[in-house]
Parts: sequence; C-alpha cells; structure tokens
Amino acid sequence: MILDVSYWTRVGKRILYVVFILLGLYLAFKLSVFFMPFLIAFIISLIMEPAIRFIMKKFKLSRRFSSIIIFIIVSLIILGSLTWGIITLFSEASNLLDDLNFYMDKAYDLFKDFTNNFSLEKIHLPEELTTIVQNSTGGMINTISDWVRNFLNNLIQAVTSIPTIAIYFAITVMALYFICVDKIYILDQIEHHLPRTWVMRLGNHMRDLIKTLGSYLKAEATLILVSFIISIIGLYILQFAGFKIEFPLLIAIGIAFVDALPILGSGTVMVPWAIICALNGDLNLGIAILILFIIMSVVRQFLEPRLVSKNIGVHPIFTLIAMYTGFKLIGIMGLLIGPIILIIIKNVFATLIDQGVMKTIFDKN
Repeated sequence: MILDVSYWTRVGKRILYVVFILLGLYLAFKLSVFFMPFLIAFIISLIMEPAIRFIMKKFKLSRRFSSIIIFIIVSLIILGSLTWGIITLFSEASNLLDDLNFYMDKAYDLFKDFTNNFSLEKIHLPEELTTIVQNSTGGMINTISDWVRNFLNNLIQAVTSIPTIAIYFAITVMALYFICVDKIYILDQIEHHLPRTWVMRLGNHMRDLIKTLGSYLKAEATLILVSFIISIIGLYILQFAGFKIEFPLLIAIGIAFVDALPILGSGTVMVPWAIICALNGDLNLGIAILILFIIMSVVRQFLEPRLVSKNIGVHPIFTLIAMYTGFKLIGIMGLLIGPIILIIIKNVFATLIDQGVMKTIFDKN
C-alpha cells in the first residue's frame, strides 16, 4: 500500500488550522471573562453609538462632545439602576432566604394534595406508586431548595461586596468613556501595531461577526430589556393592586433570564406560575399573570421583526445542543453562552461549513 504523503500533509494542515482556531476562540473566551469590565464597556458603546451619531448629526457637534453627553446620561442611568437594584435585590433575596423552607413545604403540600386527588378521583393509582411519586417529588423539591439557597447566598454575597462592585463599576465606566470618546484613535492604534494582512482578515471577520452576532445580541438585549421592564412594572402594579407578589425584582430577573434563552421564553415561567396560582386557589392572580404574559408576548412579536433583521441560520436542534453543552460545562449561564459561542463558531467557520466540514478536510482536491 502506497502512502500519499502530500494528501495526508494537506489533511493534517487543515485539521491543525481548525484546532488552532478553536484554541484561539477558547483563549478569546477566557480573556473576555478576565477582561469582563472592558467587554461590557464595549457592548454598551455599541448600543450608544447610534445615539452619539444622532447627536453629532442633529446638533452639528464633535464626536468627543456628543460622546460626553451620551456618556453622562448613560452613566447616571446605570448608577441609579445599580444602586436601586443592589438595595432591592439584597432585601428580596434576604426575605426569600428566610422564608424558603415555608415556600418549599407549601409546594410539597400542594403537589401532595394534587396527587392524592388525582389518584382517588381519576384513575385510582396504587398507594405504593403514589408514595413513590411523593417521595421522589420531596427529594426533587429538596434539591431545588438547596440550589435556590446556594444561589441566594451567592447573590447576597455578591451584592454586598460593595468595594468589588465599586472597582468593577469604575473600571467599566472609565473604559466606556475612552472607547466612546477615542474610538477613532483606538482603531488607528490597533491598525498601526498589527500586520496589514492580520488587519484585513481580522477586519473582515469582525465586520461579519458584528453584523451577525452584534446585531443579534443588540436585538435580543433590547427585547430582553423590554420584557424585563414590562414584567417589573406589571408585577409592581399587581403588588400595589393587592395581589400577593412578594419578590417582583427577583421574579422579573428570572423571567428576563429565561426570555434570553433561545427556544424557551417568558412563557416557560409565567404560564406554569399562573397555573400553580389557580390550583392554589388564587384564580385572580393566575389570570393577572396570564394577562401580563400576553402583553409581553404581543409587544415582543411587534418589536422582534423590526429589531431582528434576519435569521441567524442556526437550526433549533443545534441551538438546543449548544444550550445543553454550555449547561454541562459551565452551569446555568452556559444555557445563554452556549448559543452565542455556536453563532461565533458558525461565523468563523462559515466557508468550511458551507462546503462541508469533513468533505473539505479530507477532500483529495
């Protein structure tokens, strides 16, 4: 058997090319986590850019002066929101932590009553099977209770780390100022210190990446923010109206997080919540939650076609795989980060994917 050295050399180079790019993406991910304040500042600067250009065009001002105006407004909004959020989160998380056992016992009793009524009135489940289901449910509720308790403890520890938050906030704000005001200078310095071929390739990839991922993230961030604002306002209105809504900010954050996940949505939280309220005897609250969910869905359906210019071209099954992989690797946040990394990989390997990955690597031509 004659070994085709040139063929396997080409295959080896193609495999190494893919491996090096994947290692580069992994390193970029690690660096983005390490330099998170600068990444946040960069993302906020992208959101601020249209407002800066509008001020420049409308009032004939320089970029520096326009950037300073928008920067001051955005900084005040962020500072006010952060202060209110820390105080409210600490209060709600502390109260929920104190009453967690009560809510878990109530959930178990509700499920126990439901299974008893279901078995007696419907299909008469054997008592042994009912006991097994109830014990399994008790174990699941205990697991959920431990997870929620750990999450709340970490949340309280995070929001009470005022010096750390102050340092991160200060660095993020300063980075945001320099990125907005000196954007042209920063781009010139990057172009000056990198080889021309690198600049051209990096520029092409960055333009494509910003066009797909950047547009997608900005649109999704806007939709999530709208969902959060509607849910927090709606929950506070229900609370003021006399409904039993004890932790509106925590609930709104949970709804916004689930709404950020591809495939899933706010209905994943709000519909079961409404059903549980109705089963628990509070039919009015269940109806109010469903009405709030309908309002959020209508607003999202109205805004989504105007914000999301086109589909990102990733089939839901691959998005689901990315969510699962992210969850297994880095936990809950992986549900959100996994699809984002999938979009990045799809953009970087667009040509390879279009031609067929294995075909391109092992093709003899």
